[in-house]
Amino acid sequence: MAAIVSTQSSLGRFVSLPPDDPASLVVGNDPTVSRIAHHAERAAQVECTVLLTGETGTGKEVWARMLHRLGPRNGRPFLPVNCAALTPTLAESQLFGHERGAFTGAAGASLGVFRSGEGGIVFLDEVGDMPLELQPKLLRVLQEGEVTPVGSSHPVHVDVQIIAATNLNLEEEVAAGRFREDLYYRLNLVELRMPALRDRMVDIPAFIDHFSRRFAKRYDRPVWQPSPEQLAAFCSYRWPGNIRQLGFVIEQSYVLDCEPVLPGAAVRNDVEADLPFTDLSKLRRTAVEQALRATNNHKGRAAKLLGVHPNTMTRLIAQFHADDDEAG
Repeated sequence: MAAIVSTQSSLGRFVSLPPDDPASLVVGNDPTVSRIAHHAERAAQVECTVLLTGETGTGKEVWARMLHRLGPRNGRPFLPVNCAALTPTLAESQLFGHERGAFTGAAGASLGVFRSGEGGIVFLDEVGDMPLELQPKLLRVLQEGEVTPVGSSHPVHVDVQIIAATNLNLEEEVAAGRFREDLYYRLNLVELRMPALRDRMVDIPAFIDHFSRRFAKRYDRPVWQPSPEQLAAFCSYRWPGNIRQLGFVIEQSYVLDCEPVLPGAAVRNDVEADLPFTDLSKLRRTAVEQALRATNNHKGRAAKLLGVHPNTMTRLIAQFHADDDEAG
């Protein structure tokens, strides 16, 4: 398995990381990713704000954790926050803390994420989905390095580096009034855009090797060695779910004790031979059913495997049941 290495980068040291370490996913030989790696190392050393962009499943959190490892804050906290899951009524307290008695049920004071991450990194995943009313408070953290806990009128200094990630086009979100322009420019000091897996097909064999070794160890199975024909098929597939989807397909094979099967091939085994490959509803249903089987019908873990929010998984399952009732 090759690590990303450029003549100006020391990222090759990740070659020795164990397979279950998130940073070991930074593999490949694609020149675009090598350039990203060089910029990432520079950004990590100067401790600046970094915005990671790209489609879902391209490994943005992996890169955020790698930035943490490379920088001087390594060894200090790394606190991930899913901004898409924040609710305005609780989010302010969760992020910025609160004083005792600040609201009903606040029996004691809370530090919140930013003060808990003192000296480390706060990773704001899906930052484009942060509630609009919280964005000015995040801007103050970036501009002034301070937070004001709920129930207090006194700002508190915080020393954190912020790394943010989104699969949205924030310029479009700004134009639509859903994201503050000043916050966008503060976050976008350095942008690292993660390429889709279909744009770095040369790296698919390295990812297959990585995932096969990781899951062989986890599930105590032999390492999968694809045939030339299997490898060609995996390299020609478009992987709409990117690296996460590839990892799911390989992990599923270890859970079910069978060889990995491409999503399109799985659909053709279950439906009529003349079904168009572009029948997205069938593909979606097959993916959900496979994820549920792989997790013993645990909707939360199945949602994580597919890279969707648990509420999305619940909605899809309800829709499938409604479709079945209508068909019956």
